[in-house]
Amino acid sequence: MRKIEKPYFLPYQRRWLTDRHRVKLWEKSRRIGATYVQSYEDVRDAVAGRVPSVWFSSADESAAKEYILLCETWIRLFNAVAKGLDIDAITDQRGIHVYTVTFCAGAKITALSSNPKAFRSKGGKVVLDEFAFHADQDAMWAAARPCVTWGYPLRILSTHNGCSCRYYRFTEQIKKGALDWSLHSTPLALAVSEGLADRITNKTLSKDEREAWIFAERAAVGDESAWLQEYCCIPEGETTAFLPYEMIDKASRPDILGPPTGHDLFAGVDIGRAKDLTVIWTLERVAGISITRDVLELARAPFAKQRDALFSLLARPKMRRVCIDATGIGMQLAEEALTAFGRAQVEAVTFTAAVKEQLAHTLKRALEDASLLLPAAHAVREDLHSVRRVTTSAGNVRFDGRSTDGHADRFWAAALAQHAVIDPGPLPLTASSLRRESSRLLANW
Repeated sequence: MRKIEKPYFLPYQRRWLTDRHRVKLWEKSRRIGATYVQSYEDVRDAVAGRVPSVWFSSADESAAKEYILLCETWIRLFNAVAKGLDIDAITDQRGIHVYTVTFCAGAKITALSSNPKAFRSKGGKVVLDEFAFHADQDAMWAAARPCVTWGYPLRILSTHNGCSCRYYRFTEQIKKGALDWSLHSTPLALAVSEGLADRITNKTLSKDEREAWIFAERAAVGDESAWLQEYCCIPEGETTAFLPYEMIDKASRPDILGPPTGHDLFAGVDIGRAKDLTVIWTLERVAGISITRDVLELARAPFAKQRDALFSLLARPKMRRVCIDATGIGMQLAEEALTAFGRAQVEAVTFTAAVKEQLAHTLKRALEDASLLLPAAHAVREDLHSVRRVTTSAGNVRFDGRSTDGHADRFWAAALAQHAVIDPGPLPLTASSLRRESSRLLANW
């Protein structure tokens, strides 16, 4: 540790600086100065000529600008000569916002907006800040990892954002020894014990005063889940996932997608349009087992294309029953399918809280009973795992799910398909009520 560094950094920050592993990951509490110390390391590496360039990306543009301003502070500390410091966003030809520092010796630090395309054709040190909150971690990782192929350092820093993301899986792989990376874990309590609250209050605190400071922060947060995840390095865990990874993995099989083998078919259709996917999930019932044969995903598809796909599905030989999401924009497609194919083959389902709970538990029971087989696909796994069963303060139950490309659309399509298989009788929506609701909506347009 250089003498120049000690006055600026607390012990946990100095441990990060002195760790010379090529790949380091930091799971951290909010607002403990991680980006502050990372910007110092990056300027130090650039000034010392250890790297030709540094490529930094955070989850939002304001964080990228804040990082460059911190770099400016450290440049002055090192008395380094920078021939270019651009802290006003430059937009390149691909629409990517960049902030840059260029040193006279040739090294360059670039802070980028959260866009995976920005890392294409780049080489040098990579810093992924608040990685768990990037919009598409998989695409960002695929684009950024090749930048360090020639032996350059890689840094990943973030607060946790649940268990259904790549960042969480990285932390778990390191802890299990599956990744030979360095892992730093700094919950707020550790940071405070090493002087964070003293620095914030600008006075030396006793142990009791530090504990009182933490207690006040915890009370101010007011939400135990947020406190654990944002400040204690404890992600919203497997206990809150309605379908744990273990259950999903046990039911997943490679190479089951493909043409059916002549048995009865059933399907579930979750309707989306602008932001969410339309997902058509097809099951073949073989010897009491529901085997997934097709998961058709339509992104931003016109309704005419969705209708064609739905009607082609209904016209397939052996297609016995299809349950269709008739909520909101799905109402018209569901009504047209009912008219064309009849209630014996089509059930229109409106998603109320009670209906979603029944569907979710139907899906879960099938997985628990090993009577439903899933495709071994990453998107399916993450989508099914993303759903949480939440009890509101009023005691009501709701199921929330958000994946990278929709609102757990694959989960609900699979649940509708399994409901079609067991066919316990129509969920609470009749054809006449569907027409009345459709007429009401049309009248209000």
